[in-house]
Amino acid sequence: MFGRRLAILAGLLIGFGSHAGLAQDAAAQKPTIRVAVEGAYPPFNFIDANNELQGFEVDLLKSLCEAMKATCELVPHAWDGIVKGLVNREYDAIMSSLEILERRQKRIAFSDPYYRIPAVFIGSKETAPGEVTPAAMAGKKIGTIERTDHETYLKTFYKDSEIVLFAKAEEANLDLLVGRIDAVFADELLLSKFLESREGACCHILGDAPAEPAYKREAYGIGLRKGDDGLREQFNRAIAQVKADGTYDRIRAKYFSFDIK
Repeated sequence: MFGRRLAILAGLLIGFGSHAGLAQDAAAQKPTIRVAVEGAYPPFNFIDANNELQGFEVDLLKSLCEAMKATCELVPHAWDGIVKGLVNREYDAIMSSLEILERRQKRIAFSDPYYRIPAVFIGSKETAPGEVTPAAMAGKKIGTIERTDHETYLKTFYKDSEIVLFAKAEEANLDLLVGRIDAVFADELLLSKFLESREGACCHILGDAPAEPAYKREAYGIGLRKGDDGLREQFNRAIAQVKADGTYDRIRAKYFSFDIK
């Protein structure tokens, strides 16, 4: 009887060892993806008091890696040279608010966009929210930041409005505050910071950029090396999955009060 028990125990130990070995083999086969993050652009990415990377993109990246069943290694990297580091194979991807631009697409590939920043008009609370089409804004003074897509959009479509250019959003917001202009048009992320401030209590969102004429929102994607099509498809499937299952919106709500999909 005693010998039989020893035999059973030995079999269990052998079985446990084989299962542990399988688990180790599975972990070893799990791919590691090195992803560069700047860590200096809150709330998208930043380094906290414990010297750890945090932010919307960091949280989203962790969810994407879970969806891909991959291990992701975050690689802090200064903004300068971040694309060059990717091309030189210092890491496999960049997830650091890299805007999808034609000039960048000549050097690297991009995943599908994982966030976009909408553009809005803000104005005094004495003005009710409503239509912000070119016809509705005719005769109004609209402030925006010079040398931006917002300036180009207004000058192209809002020809019956007076377009007032500013070097910084803060300057435009100040003129709105004192009534020198009727509205400011810029990205919602930038303007939401003003509206949430004490000074911004004067104002509110009048409306989103109208569907017609459409404003092409800035789009941001994961930077990848040209030819890494397999990795690109993995990221695209993961982005679609976290958007579909609600994970994306749960993460977004921690950092932004408006939709950025």
